[in-house]
Amino acid sequence: MQFINPKTDFAFKKIFGSEQSHDVLISFLNAILYNGEDRIRGLIILNPYLAPRIRGVKDTYLDVKATLDNETTVIIEMQVLNIEGFEKRILYNAAKTYSIQLSVGQDYTMLNPVIALTITDFEMFPEINQLTSCFILKEKDFLINYPIYDLELVFVELPKFHKTIDELETLADKWLYFLKHARELEVVPESMNLVPAIKQAFEFANQGNLTREELDEFEHQAIFIHDQRNIAIKSMKQGLKQGLEQGLKQGLEQGLKQGLEQGLEQGLEQGLEQGLEQGLEQGLEQGLEQGLERGRSEAKLEMAKQLLALLDDDAISRATGLSLQEVANLRSPLD
Repeated sequence: MQFINPKTDFAFKKIFGSEQSHDVLISFLNAILYNGEDRIRGLIILNPYLAPRIRGVKDTYLDVKATLDNETTVIIEMQVLNIEGFEKRILYNAAKTYSIQLSVGQDYTMLNPVIALTITDFEMFPEINQLTSCFILKEKDFLINYPIYDLELVFVELPKFHKTIDELETLADKWLYFLKHARELEVVPESMNLVPAIKQAFEFANQGNLTREELDEFEHQAIFIHDQRNIAIKSMKQGLKQGLEQGLKQGLEQGLKQGLEQGLEQGLEQGLEQGLEQGLEQGLEQGLEQGLERGRSEAKLEMAKQLLALLDDDAISRATGLSLQEVANLRSPLD
């Protein structure tokens, strides 16, 4: 058997967000959010996966949303690319989901909790030496919880998960191993096959059970992610090189000018020496800053161009961090 990569957007949503995925999603959420306890017994998937029909269909929402049996709304998202503004988008989506629960005139007491669960394929918090991080509202100095425990941001960083198949103990271990290694497997490991929900997830991920349209879409997604990583790396290198060259030139010119001015008071030789030192220091600093900024901008633009045929302007803006106007400008020549 061969399995698709669960970390790609459409694969993740097919596995965890299809109409048939209720048991899979319940098991996954109980494992990640509640340490494997059987806290969630039922849920409603709010935006179920639909098989792709035509490449380029707009208004595609790739996260999974569900309302739990205790009325809590959970937003589940798999994020492969570390794009600029990603942290703000997570907070925005959680706050928006919380606020739109009420219609005009309804009482605030009717608001229900929202949990944003994000699984990243990159280290988001390198300073935190743990796999899962949970953020809630607390008092700044005394770290006392806000009276209403309604907004929660949970992050799982897959690169921090290092267990082998023989080291899997908890239900969370098995689900994370599935996410990280399913595409490398040819058979379902026995210990994971004993968990009905994980066994079903492998069935959803089995390439033999997919339509040709789904396989095409998943292959396209895998190629897209690979290309975007290469584009980002290449753009950053090019931008860094150009920024360093420009920054060093400007910094040296400015430093020499300042050095000559100081030399009028301190002596020509000493002034030139100081000017050169300042120029090198300022040039390196300015070049690095310009290079990084140029690299980020080029990477975002290239990523947005690739998404024009797949997503609408709002989705591209959220995925890349570009403004709606910038996305519209990219699309204009195509219209």
